[in-house]
Amino acid sequence: MKVFFQFVIICLCLNACNKQPKNKILANNITSEVEKEPQKLSDDFKNYWYKGEAEITSYALEQARYGEIRQGHAVLIYVTEDFLPKAQVKANNQNPNNIPVLKLNATKSFNTGIYPYTIMQSVFYPVSNNKHAIKVSSSMQEWCGHVYAQLNNRNDFEITSHSYFEGEADKNFTLEKAVLENELWVQLRINPKTLPTGNINSIPAFEYTRMRHIPIKAYKATATLKTNSYTISYPELQRQLTINFNSNFPFEILSWTETFKSGFGTNAQTLTTKATKLKTLKSDYWNKNQNKHEILRDTLFLN
Repeated sequence: MKVFFQFVIICLCLNACNKQPKNKILANNITSEVEKEPQKLSDDFKNYWYKGEAEITSYALEQARYGEIRQGHAVLIYVTEDFLPKAQVKANNQNPNNIPVLKLNATKSFNTGIYPYTIMQSVFYPVSNNKHAIKVSSSMQEWCGHVYAQLNNRNDFEITSHSYFEGEADKNFTLEKAVLENELWVQLRINPKTLPTGNINSIPAFEYTRMRHIPIKAYKATATLKTNSYTISYPELQRQLTINFNSNFPFEILSWTETFKSGFGTNAQTLTTKATKLKTLKSDYWNKNQNKHEILRDTLFLN
């Protein structure tokens, strides 16, 4: 009997030693959600982002699709808002339990021959800059149909995906937490020095996984931060994204390039999508919805 109890105690000790603390940094700088102190918001941040206006920036877009480069526009819309932690939607009323987020609505529009493409990705990232994005969603519309994907950050990443393609119809699944490429575009605007670097596990942008018809999951990547640029490379996907930004606050995004294989079969070739800043406008655009306000699209070079 004494030998039996000694065996039980040894097993319990081994089991305890093998357990990894949840939400800690893993080996080789590959991270899940990390418990960090909330970032203190500077006066510059508050004065810029909490004036009841969004920041709207337009870009000239050269988009790789079906093995060719298409001309179009991209727009990044950043705005702060309160977010409900459980429902994970915008809060209509102020409440101490609300989570302050910096939201990004990133849009693209371009034509592929006779028919148009419209893409929108939304990211809701805590301004505390100490957790992953609370929610990410993505939709894509073109004349063949439309697709939608959504990630909710709870105990795990909860994914819902809908598509008109066979084999991709309606899916619900969970993923272990990893760096979200979509969230990097917002984290950069808060503090680029906190961007993950080195060898990481990263879930590529939902736009990319949809265009390439690959699973939404984490892939091995390498990330590099320079004074005014951030690059993330995925060897397995043969893809590289570089975001160029102003190194001074508010760290506006000036341009980006994304190199990957475009097209399918014999038409597939490595091409580079490029976006270059045209104009930035601070505006409460939700109140600019009358015909007379269409002139603002001229300001953004979108007409």
